Amino acid sequence: MSIQKKKKVNRIHQFTKWLKGNTHLYFMAIILVIVLQYFRTLLPLFFQYIVNEVVGNIPSALPDFMRNLVQADTIKKQLILIALLYVAFALLRVILMFIRRVLIGVFAERVAYKMRNRLYEKLQNLSFSYHTHAETGDLIQRCTTDVETYRVFVAEQLIEIIRLIFLVTFSIIWMSRINVEMMFYSVMVTPVIFTAALVYFMKVKSVFKNVEEKEAKMTTTLQESVTGIRVVKAFAKEKYEIEKFDKHSKEYLKEDFKLLKLMAIFWSGTDFVIFVQYAVAITMGIVLASQGKIGVGEFPAFLMYIGMIVWPLRQLGRIVGDFGKTIVALDRLDEIDNKTSEHDNDSTNKPEIKGEVEFRNVGFQFEDDYQPLLKDISFKVKKGESIAIVGRTGSGKSTLINLMVRLLENQHGGIYFDGVNIKDINKKHLREHVGIIMQEPFLYSRTVYDNIGIMDKNASQEKVYQAASIASLHNKVYQAASIASLHNDIKKFERGYETIVGERGVTLSGGQKQRVAIARMLIHSKPVLIFDDSLSAVDTETDIQIRKALKDFWDNTTVFIITHRITTAMEADKIIVLDKGEVSEMGTHEELINKKGIYNELWEIQSNVEYDYDKINKGVK
Repeated sequence: MSIQKKKKVNRIHQFTKWLKGNTHLYFMAIILVIVLQYFRTLLPLFFQYIVNEVVGNIPSALPDFMRNLVQADTIKKQLILIALLYVAFALLRVILMFIRRVLIGVFAERVAYKMRNRLYEKLQNLSFSYHTHAETGDLIQRCTTDVETYRVFVAEQLIEIIRLIFLVTFSIIWMSRINVEMMFYSVMVTPVIFTAALVYFMKVKSVFKNVEEKEAKMTTTLQESVTGIRVVKAFAKEKYEIEKFDKHSKEYLKEDFKLLKLMAIFWSGTDFVIFVQYAVAITMGIVLASQGKIGVGEFPAFLMYIGMIVWPLRQLGRIVGDFGKTIVALDRLDEIDNKTSEHDNDSTNKPEIKGEVEFRNVGFQFEDDYQPLLKDISFKVKKGESIAIVGRTGSGKSTLINLMVRLLENQHGGIYFDGVNIKDINKKHLREHVGIIMQEPFLYSRTVYDNIGIMDKNASQEKVYQAASIASLHNKVYQAASIASLHNDIKKFERGYETIVGERGVTLSGGQKQRVAIARMLIHSKPVLIFDDSLSAVDTETDIQIRKALKDFWDNTTVFIITHRITTAMEADKIIVLDKGEVSEMGTHEELINKKGIYNELWEIQSNVEYDYDKINKGVK
């Protein structure tokens, strides 16, 4: 198969794959469209019949089954029967059009529903690396605007193409039955309109792609600015953000003007061609009528048929333009849909995870980096131990944690949970047994109680509020909040646990957001718990209270704590110091203090009120 043919096959598959499961509704709608176009092209024949057969004595092209319905012994009765038949015909068309609209409406909404859900599920299952490089605004636009573009095209424009094909076909058939020569004059300019529509499509396709990209960039800028509005205001950067948005908005406007220019040329040009077509038809109709080749009834019928052909053909430009826009939208959707899910070819192994963790010569390097971030990392953690990981910024602490839950994949060495390589463990199973509390937790715009209890999605409302039951989630929420040193803070809120948390937790302080995230993770015990610098926003006293409560409550849980605070690290059973992607030191607080290395330097800086600034200036951070 040639490359060009493969591209065509891929286009067809790209266009039709979203329709599966609902095509029966579409075919029913298409049948009704064909019937409706047949009925519509019969309407001019009513006028021809009245003028030729009722008033005059010339045969018409009206089908015999309809002619038989309006036969009468007087002209008056014939006209009444024709009027009644015309009204009945119109009512039938209205009913069929209503049914067709309902079928297409149901079909289109089902397709859009399927697309949105499939894309959302796909985004949920794409890798962490993909999301770190993707722009949120662009993804939102693809899952909304691009889906809507495709929905509108298949529901309206594609049906319009089918309608146009059969309307033109039936019109030409009836015109040829009336007069072949006049039929030729009535459609002689239509190839010009069709060619103009194809040229317009070729030109507009690339412009549509640029418009979509510029609109996505503008949407991303808007989303980032609105999301980070507190930062914008805190640094008085309103003018900068306005200018940045104005820049992207002008770029979008510039591309949109190109599109409008092409549209203006096409619409005005085809209008002129259509007027030429009418001029030719009227002129030749007068000539043929004067020669006796067509009668009085045929001339208005031809004019009606010309309108049925040229005006829909004029709409072909809009249709092919929208087709170009739809192709661009489908390409953007396929960029998501064709991405490999991180769970494809994933292991089905779900071993029991107890909490023993071992790193064996682990190495990692980002694809766009020239140097490895982690090199030859090796250490072993027993079940129930607490491990603190400290180091300078950029030393690879968070990356180490991301490797543990396979948000990133190590290229060298292996990470083992209870003796099993994590690459041989199902990802979802692994993450269900490893709890991570981020430094910047994401909170939903719901109540404090909902944000804490959201980890138990199967809990009914009665169960949540069943305070009398010892095993109820309600008790777990309060217990988790107490361990996170959050319960007393929540009691001070006007509505307590029913206080609505603003978007991303904007109404809470940094420490309160971190403690809500901690409480949320404590709803269900996990064999491995990771604090990714998630105690940084709480004071030292609260930090100590939380860690003491954790030690009392989860003494069998393996805990990893990434921290810059030595007072947090010193309580751990083992401390790992990372430097330039390598384990430079490992041991207890006392052992590392005696080594007089990086850890000792960090300890001296944080424990002494008066310290040597010259030492810091030499590179100790």
